[in-house]
Amino acid sequence: MAVAHALAACLGLLAVLVGGILGAGAIATLFITLRTEGAFPPAGPFVPVSGGRLATIEAGPREGARATIVLLHGASANAAEPMEGVGRILADQGFRVVSFDRPGFGWSDRLRGAQAATPVAQGAAIAEALERMGIGPAIVLGHSWSGALAASLALEHPDRVAGLVLVSPVALPLPQRQGLPWYWRLALQPPVAWLLSRTVGPPVAMHYLEGAAHTVFRPQPVSAHYLTRARAALVLRPATLLANVQDLIGLPAALAAQSPRYGAITAPTVIVAGEADPIVRTDLQARPLAERIPGAELVVLPGIGHMVQYVAADALAREVGRLADRIGERRSLPAAAP
Repeated sequence: MAVAHALAACLGLLAVLVGGILGAGAIATLFITLRTEGAFPPAGPFVPVSGGRLATIEAGPREGARATIVLLHGASANAAEPMEGVGRILADQGFRVVSFDRPGFGWSDRLRGAQAATPVAQGAAIAEALERMGIGPAIVLGHSWSGALAASLALEHPDRVAGLVLVSPVALPLPQRQGLPWYWRLALQPPVAWLLSRTVGPPVAMHYLEGAAHTVFRPQPVSAHYLTRARAALVLRPATLLANVQDLIGLPAALAAQSPRYGAITAPTVIVAGEADPIVRTDLQARPLAERIPGAELVVLPGIGHMVQYVAADALAREVGRLADRIGERRSLPAAAP
């Protein structure tokens, strides 16, 4: 009997301790959210779509532009990330540049909750936004996670895509993670992930934010003022943190379903990747992807890591310009005689 009482007391203390940690995390999360949203308010116009709206950041001329470039960011990011890397350079070169917050990121609505965690679902929202904006066909540049998103746009909405620039792309099936510790498997369960994202998740993520930047930039140093320029702290908000986890968990199955169709992509495509990318290995993604997309051109940058749009922005902008010129020349050719 005494043992039972002692066990009950221990469990009670544990519950109080866990409750205290979660409560403190919830207060810290509220503070982080308010401070982040105050520091990084919406930076561009919203576009209404089915179920909500998508946020954008725009640069460059609307009239007389060389072409329109649509920027799509990777995981844990938002529209500012590619815009402040290569987007401003492209705008200075005469392109109209439209960068989207993917559904659930930055200031865009999640639209369909967990069902929005696939390239197909997000591609449908982006395509609808482009139609409402009167944009298309455009050159779509997708980085990392959005390599799959850009490819999905080309497959499902080819009328909106004049060309593809896939940068450090994740587009081919990923190995399923085996042997995850029990606490990771527990944390990834939807109810637990929801709870953690609103309590201890944001403070823990904030602690690792700077270190994560160093990791994704390797072997190059982090670009000056990257975290501020890229508005990186926006990912710390609960709903965005949860959306990020959902997108990463759902990606392997989505790639397995989508990748067999890459041979049907007709848009002119250039794939730009860093030879030294430690995050998305070029030999496992970019190289075999270039073999699957008809006519795709592969550009591998020696010594460059994952963040091509920052550490090799001029080289990337050059490839975008070359692709735009190719597309323009193809359009100017006289139609073949019947």
